[in-house]
Amino acid sequence: MAVSTPQPAQKNGGLFNRFLATVEYLGNMLPHPITLFAMFCVAIIVFSGIADWFGLSAIDPRPEGAKGRDPDGVIEVVSLLSAEGLQKIVTGLVTNFTGFAPLGTVLVALLGVSVAEHSGLLSAAMRGMVMGASKRLVTFMVVFAAILSNTASELGYVVLIPLAAMIFHSLGRHPLAGLAAAFAGVSGGYSANLLLGTIDPLLAGITTPAAQMIDPTYQVSPEANWYFMMISTFLIAILGTLVTEKIVEPRLGKYNENEASEPLETNIEHLSPLEKKGLISAGIALLFMVILLAWTVVPDDGILLNPETGLMKGSPFLKGIVVFIFITFGIPGFVYGKVVGTMKNDVDVINAMSKSMSSMGMYIVLVFFAAQFVAFFKWTNLGTILAINGAAMLQALNLTGPEVFVLFIFMCALVNLTLGSSSAQWAVTAPIFVPMLMLIGYAPETIQAAYRIGDSVTNLITPMMSYFGLILAVATKYKKDMGIGTLVATMLPYSIVFFFGWVLLFYIWVFAAGLPVGPNSPIYYQP
Repeated sequence: MAVSTPQPAQKNGGLFNRFLATVEYLGNMLPHPITLFAMFCVAIIVFSGIADWFGLSAIDPRPEGAKGRDPDGVIEVVSLLSAEGLQKIVTGLVTNFTGFAPLGTVLVALLGVSVAEHSGLLSAAMRGMVMGASKRLVTFMVVFAAILSNTASELGYVVLIPLAAMIFHSLGRHPLAGLAAAFAGVSGGYSANLLLGTIDPLLAGITTPAAQMIDPTYQVSPEANWYFMMISTFLIAILGTLVTEKIVEPRLGKYNENEASEPLETNIEHLSPLEKKGLISAGIALLFMVILLAWTVVPDDGILLNPETGLMKGSPFLKGIVVFIFITFGIPGFVYGKVVGTMKNDVDVINAMSKSMSSMGMYIVLVFFAAQFVAFFKWTNLGTILAINGAAMLQALNLTGPEVFVLFIFMCALVNLTLGSSSAQWAVTAPIFVPMLMLIGYAPETIQAAYRIGDSVTNLITPMMSYFGLILAVATKYKKDMGIGTLVATMLPYSIVFFFGWVLLFYIWVFAAGLPVGPNSPIYYQP
């Protein structure tokens, strides 16, 4: 499908379009994220040598006798630009990679998701949810289903966004409003979900080593933000619905078929009786699994509770949550595939898993270099020293209250405009800001939840987002002169409303109500 050239007015006219052009220009100047991490690794090696030569250090704020604290209470830079540093790099290169927590957890979770995706379960569930909604609720269900589709990476972009445009068109509404609503849910609500997905263990695996710069025993679990992300799902669905119906759709006006670049389809394929039977069977399988899992944790003597305390905190259930993500997607996915005929035996399951793994080559290469960056940053103590000095600066400026999170979320949102990868951005920022905000009293789980807001809300308006070109291509089907500026201008109201609404929810949930962002997730850090 050809993508038309943006209109000149969109390129040159007005302050807003110049801002968009600047964002696109700066983003294009950045090297590939993998190259960026390789450059960061080299920079850390060189800078650690320079900082060591100048004697850069900081006073360890932890009490005497704390684990990991030197007897003299001074944290000094460790140079990697030395014989000892080179030895550490050479001997640690492989273990840095294989021991990087997000690698294994994401791949294991994806194995289960891949079965549900390739069997057709996730696609059928999304279609059934949206197409079964009443006309009054169709906008809400589009946004809601789009948010839930995040559990299966590209499903929302490839399936749901084009489907939403077709549904709106079939109802006599502007198809670009449907596209915008789905795009808002998939991308703007990227971190929100009722279910744990691959993003949860990925971020937790990056947050944990960052937190361990201050507390060597600290662990952040994949479910650390579950409560907050569940309630965020409904907030984003409601806000996305309001923005679509009150701002975006009235602005688009009545759709003119002559604007289309090709003949439009009017028939939408509804769920077949066999697909409905498959969904019911998958639902029964999921219910059976939920009952079985409940049996392991609900009774006082549940076999997956903490054997020492009998509580959920620190239990094998929470430590193995990635395994349950794998199972709860994989088994219902196979049951659905067996019923509808997309999966007949174990070979089909293996092929589905293999196909998903074959698409993860770029991620694995990225993880290799990101793992080195995180390890180098920790070895040199640069992250800890920056965090201590940064925390001291925040205290000097009297920015230690909850208001510091507004600045943090806003900064993450700005960085996201040019560095669209969630894992890449967090791998860069977590080693600095997690220990920094821990030192002024906030728990890593709370910090991570705040990051996820900033990382999501500007996905909608950056051309650097990996699926932006695909969205633009779908949009040009309905509006042949659609350009980047028009698409971003359409999505900007969502980005603004999501930012303020989500930040407000964060403050009410965390600081006003004092509710945890996830199971056993403290709000404040207490050494």
